[in-house]
Amino acid sequence: MSNYLARAALALALCVPALAAGNFIAPRASAVPGGVVSLRLPGAAGRQPVVTYGGKPVLVVRQAEGWLAIVGISLDTEPGEYHLDVQQPGADARQLTFRIAPKQYRVQELKVQPSQVNLSPEDEARVNREQEKVRGVLAAFSADAPATLRLAQPVPGPRSSSFGLRRVFNGESRKPHSGMDIAAPTGTPIKAPLAGRVVDVGTYFFNGNDVIVDHGQGLMTMYCHLSKIRVEVGQELQAGQVLGDVGATGRVTGPHLHWGVILNGSSVDPALFLAPDPRSASGKRNPSPVRP
Repeated sequence: MSNYLARAALALALCVPALAAGNFIAPRASAVPGGVVSLRLPGAAGRQPVVTYGGKPVLVVRQAEGWLAIVGISLDTEPGEYHLDVQQPGADARQLTFRIAPKQYRVQELKVQPSQVNLSPEDEARVNREQEKVRGVLAAFSADAPATLRLAQPVPGPRSSSFGLRRVFNGESRKPHSGMDIAAPTGTPIKAPLAGRVVDVGTYFFNGNDVIVDHGQGLMTMYCHLSKIRVEVGQELQAGQVLGDVGATGRVTGPHLHWGVILNGSSVDPALFLAPDPRSASGKRNPSPVRP
């Protein structure tokens, strides 16, 4: 840590919107809680630098003119100034600063079975065990970076802008919604949006039948409420390969896919990784829009 105390803070770096490096496409930049920040790294364009944010490793990809760090910002991040720790090979460690702006997500009230809100001691113990297991899975960081961060929608159907919703179940506030809901009938095949390796499958109290795929360098995707799981842990998937079917398992009000995108351990808005919706250009609105 003494090296960090000696380094000088660098000026605010430019956030890079949907930037391509070769065939690589970065997600759209959104420097808010639940968003993604892309920062160009200063220094030599040779060996890959090591970058951390809050003590966690960060995804770093090669660009023609250097390197790009792509950072997921958790939903509970307070607005303000933050920094990356950057270690260039053969150079002193230094900081790269950026600023997170506030964002107001809307509130949604839902009615579910009372037993899924006020848990029994047995169910609460189960949920705690499951959450600890999932946190461990999502904390992994594999060496190889994904070929792109432009993801394909895993199932066809209307997608709600439900990420970040402050949900109230039976009048009681709970954690914000950490993924995108895509409406689809039970049994609809779910396809991997990008090549990766299956790192978790299971049946969870809230998530129901669940699959997690590791795409490299801290980028993971999660699929919840499945009616059927069609993969196993350790299986290598190609983009477009079916991993399960849409269902209504766990805490749900009907069949749909809950799709989560996780970057450096933080759940971020999946919409930032999708190609722009052509309906946006025509003035049509997605269902359940989130107001900034």
